[in-house]
Amino acid sequence: EVQLVVSGGGLVRAGGSLRLSCVASGLTFANYAVGWFRQVPGKEREGVSVSCISSYDDSTYYADHVEDRFTISIGNAKNTVYLQLNNLKPEDTAVYYCAVLSRAGCPMRKYDYWGQGTQVTVSS
Repeated sequence: EVQLVVSGGGLVRAGGSLRLSCVASGLTFANYAVGWFRQVPGKEREGVSVSCISSYDDSTYYADHVEDRFTISIGNAKNTVYLQLNNLKPEDTAVYYCAVLSRAGCPMRKYDYWGQGTQVTVSS
């Protein structure tokens, strides 16, 4: 069974930081793109990953509104992806979902598997 377990969310003040983790079981991230999708309260999940990293073509991606604030990386075990969130803003408040797509680069608009998500809340 493929499972993506996401953790690291929480409540922070504007300007604060969090580190999200996506831990995969049943697969490693070799030959996958791994991305993070956001769902703002009351809205549908965003159609394009806010950040993405691919071992398939060594690409990375950051949405314009998070570039220079977010950093995505793959852990040494190759089954964990981190998203470092810095200088958080209230508009970053969302549920953050981890998703993977086989033999793909970044950015991601589709996925094969996704996790349960973790809540990030940024107060002003």
